[in-house]
Amino acid sequence: MAKYKPSERVTISDRKWPDNRIEKAPVWCSVDLRDGNQALASPLTVEQKLSFFDLLVKIGFRQIEVGFPSASPTEYEFIRRLIDEKRIPADVVIQVLCQAREPLIRTTMEAIKGAPAAIFHMYNSTSPAQRKYTFNKTKDEIRDIAVEGVKLVRKHLALAGNTPVRLEYSPESFSATEPEYAVEICQAVMDVWYPEGAPKGPRSVEGKIILNLPSTVESASPNVYADQIEYFCRHIRDRDSAVISLHTHNDRGTGVAAAELGLLAGAERVEGTLFGNGERTGNLDILNLAMNLFSEGVETGLDFSDIRGVTRIYTELTGMPVHPRHPYAGELVFTAFSGSHQDAIRKAFARRKAEAKENPGAELLWDVPYLLIDPKDVDREYEEIIRINSQSGKGGAAWVLEQEYGIFMPRAMQPVFGAAVTASADSSGRELSAGEIFALFERNWLKPANAALSVTDIAETHLDNSEVSCRATVNWQGRNCFIGGKGNGPLDAFVRALGDALRETGVPEFTVTAFHEHSVGSGSSTDAMAYVEITLADGRTFWGCGRSSNVGRAGISAVVSAVNNVV
Repeated sequence: MAKYKPSERVTISDRKWPDNRIEKAPVWCSVDLRDGNQALASPLTVEQKLSFFDLLVKIGFRQIEVGFPSASPTEYEFIRRLIDEKRIPADVVIQVLCQAREPLIRTTMEAIKGAPAAIFHMYNSTSPAQRKYTFNKTKDEIRDIAVEGVKLVRKHLALAGNTPVRLEYSPESFSATEPEYAVEICQAVMDVWYPEGAPKGPRSVEGKIILNLPSTVESASPNVYADQIEYFCRHIRDRDSAVISLHTHNDRGTGVAAAELGLLAGAERVEGTLFGNGERTGNLDILNLAMNLFSEGVETGLDFSDIRGVTRIYTELTGMPVHPRHPYAGELVFTAFSGSHQDAIRKAFARRKAEAKENPGAELLWDVPYLLIDPKDVDREYEEIIRINSQSGKGGAAWVLEQEYGIFMPRAMQPVFGAAVTASADSSGRELSAGEIFALFERNWLKPANAALSVTDIAETHLDNSEVSCRATVNWQGRNCFIGGKGNGPLDAFVRALGDALRETGVPEFTVTAFHEHSVGSGSSTDAMAYVEITLADGRTFWGCGRSSNVGRAGISAVVSAVNNVV
């Protein structure tokens, strides 16, 4: 295709970033209140901005870009309220954006006066397309804009009063700028901000200029951006006197990956927004990146333990939805519909529970299949993990009964139950709730309607020889029958009684080939849950379930349930 061309590659030998690891979190800077806000169809009001600022502080951001104070009265008023109402914690630095124009710089300095500390973020665009179409200027002329802008920032520092001011410079469209020219213009800015003989970073918070290198429009794969960052870090003079910052966008859908590779390449700081809100396809999703690092054991300094609360407030303030498949925060990200996934998750939880009992107090390494992190770390519940639709398997439905109702179905019965659940989900064409799954279990096994066999009266006697005598009135297909028999327990006696009365009742001949039981509930509300498999003369097998406060009656009910599934 002649219309498009491959992205430019960076000439760099023996690149180091592919072998590096991210072992500590970057400095985080939220740009939700500026970059994110300008991308909203209905920008935030001052009151909404104040609420959003409080949320960002609570999460743990210590650098927050609060706006473009020279752009509108609303932006200016918001920043003044933050300062005048003393809403900025002492350890939080606000950041303000400004173009390299003297009237705007003066207004911006006045806006931040009285803040605990501020970052003055100045930018101008540097790419060939911007130089050609937007400004019609040469490289030297674009460089001069940046240099003169920094001189004006130094000139008007006094307008900020006693507020310590730190400089951030962005060669906007860095990723589309010639690498050597990006270094040249940033070096020129550094030389003005750090005049010869002057202390590094006058009136600055940490003594270092921030050089922010934006992928303003993501136009290449993440490895190209990483090469650009490594090239820049290698060639900028006085590298230790600058903090290299990243500001990625998501036009190709790899904004998070580009930021991760940029950190591998030597950057120390990132700018981004919650959930990636921003122009076009968005900014770096700072929550996504932070949680990626968290999943590898890196202490991020950001608190997303209440991820639902963050999502709720974000949605209420911005009106922007969070996709159900959004990494870490989406409604469905800790949900498995696939039967094989559900089975693996269920088995892993069971094994981990046993290991925790064997090693009390020990923190187990997280290695549950299909779940990158422990849902509890972001205030999600294990009950949410298994959800049932027509693609679900036997293990998932059984898991729901275990977690929600304390019913531990024998493994051999799970395929039978799973098939019934799958058929119901397939018929309805939707996901089944836990209540619907339990209702299906009741309807088919515990309390079947129009049952062919039922017990209307039963009594048992424990004989001296440890045998049990059973006498019962059963109803078979609408006809009452009186049966009796002896066995080594109530269940055995009832089965023998049915067998002795085959001709009279018409109940099919069977033998009990499996029996399982467990308790449900606790204290005075404890019941017995019994599961019985019967095998007919022709070899077919059927399962039944029974529940009762009496262990023997639970088993008898399970036999009746199994017989009813034959018919």
